[in-house]
Amino acid sequence: MELEWTVHHAEDPVQPLDRSRLAAALGEHAPPTLIPDSPQRPLPSGTPLTVEPGGQVEISTPPCTSLPDLFETVAQDISHLTALLADHGLVLGDKGADLHRGPTRMLQVPRYAAMEHAFNHVGGDGIAMMCSTAGLQVCLDFGEQKHLQDRWAAVHQLGPVLNALFANSPSIGGRHENWASARMRTLYGTDPVRTRPSAVCADPAQAYAKRVLDTPVIVVRGPSPSWIPPRRLTFAEWIDGALDRSPNSDDLEYHMTTMFPPVRPRGYIEIRYLDTPAPGGWIAPSALLVALFSDPSVVDGVLAATDRAAGRWLSAARHGLADERIARAAKDVVALGIEALPRTGLPDDQISAISRELEGKL
Repeated sequence: MELEWTVHHAEDPVQPLDRSRLAAALGEHAPPTLIPDSPQRPLPSGTPLTVEPGGQVEISTPPCTSLPDLFETVAQDISHLTALLADHGLVLGDKGADLHRGPTRMLQVPRYAAMEHAFNHVGGDGIAMMCSTAGLQVCLDFGEQKHLQDRWAAVHQLGPVLNALFANSPSIGGRHENWASARMRTLYGTDPVRTRPSAVCADPAQAYAKRVLDTPVIVVRGPSPSWIPPRRLTFAEWIDGALDRSPNSDDLEYHMTTMFPPVRPRGYIEIRYLDTPAPGGWIAPSALLVALFSDPSVVDGVLAATDRAAGRWLSAARHGLADERIARAAKDVVALGIEALPRTGLPDDQISAISRELEGKL
């Protein structure tokens, strides 16, 4: 799991985040992008901390082989991080977007300067996505080769449904008011070629490889303080000699980190369409996703339950469960997930609590 949060001054959430206070709070856990000479020591669980362009803080847990172990790790990480921030008068946000402040880039590093330059040509959503949004990411494996196509299709068809079910970001700094998920609305507006959902087809790996090659390069690393490409080019054109040096495998990997579809393949499935929830709210959506992919028969049920809502990404972000097709699919998905929760290995009392929370969302 990966969880990111906006960070606020406890005494006034509207106040711009103080960089020096955030750096002091994170101390030896801070990344070099915030404190250049930081050792970036992981949290006691082994989880590294990172900081996003606007000062959002993110934890990325090591992989776990059981859901109870994962949940224990995340709970310990959040408790430790909350204490670090509290000692310096800071608190974690509880929404998928900053409702109080407009976007301001805190991290002055070449990567984010190049990204902001590229996104500004599209509009103002890019800087808002970079600096004012926060998401919960759940990462699952692809399963066996014979199950790849169905799992890839199911995780995409679930996107509008789960985005609507757990949406909690009605605006960003007063803009885009009354959206179910202004975070997802901003993502879609950032740069469609790199943020739209990927193709659901018979060979998703080949389709995504083509997408990677056809996506414009927006960051070219080098010794210069500016990583803005000298001209507009796709990665395929870079391979064909469009720049003064050929790309290597590290350049390819880095290029892929500048792509932000709601589901991103990284050797595993990175699910990116959930808003960061209020404290404790990360448990139910995570458990639901694990349950829904716990067995091929459950995945078949997901495909059937979500067929009516497939592709309704923008409606989910705008209207949430007010979209009737999505609401009907959500009811079926929750029932299917609750039935599959015993497969997750969670204790019975926690399964009961998660089931009640999921039913309360409908």
